Amino acid sequence: AEAPAEPGLIIIDVFTKAPLLRWTFNTMVYSCLATLGMLVSSVPVAYALARLRWRGRNLAFMIVLVALMLPPQVTVVPLYVMWAKLHLVGTLWPVILPNWFGDAFSIFLLRQFFLTIPEEYLDAARVDGCGELRILYTVVTRLARPALAAVALFSFLYTFNDFFLPLL
Repeated sequence: AEAPAEPGLIIIDVFTKAPLLRWTFNTMVYSCLATLGMLVSSVPVAYALARLRWRGRNLAFMIVLVALMLPPQVTVVPLYVMWAKLHLVGTLWPVILPNWFGDAFSIFLLRQFFLTIPEEYLDAARVDGCGELRILYTVVTRLARPALAAVALFSFLYTFNDFFLPLL
């Protein structure tokens, strides 16, 4: 019978038999870029749904809610076909790029938080001559740091623990 291996040799074996460090790096790249993209794209949409008055705003919010209820497994086949036609299967782009177009959960959560910000702060910025984008980035994002941190944490943990989409 073969003698049992020393514990230190088993750990070295893990790193030589499988590219564990490469997989960890890929996961970190995916999680960080997806979280950044989700924040960059969800904040303006949530602000527009919460504070701007425009025709079709309630319909757009209903579409966000429907997207929130749609399980990701439903869209797997069409997404795979699309990424295959773009010749991106086997790269990290198919799991990173969709987050740069917003996330229904993040849009919903940020919209609900933006509704709690008093309108007087935004009116004061308008009196000072700020446009809507400047109000968003100087007033709203500073007041919404807790919500942004929560949304970023949720996004990072979801993408870090995601197994299904990267496996596909």
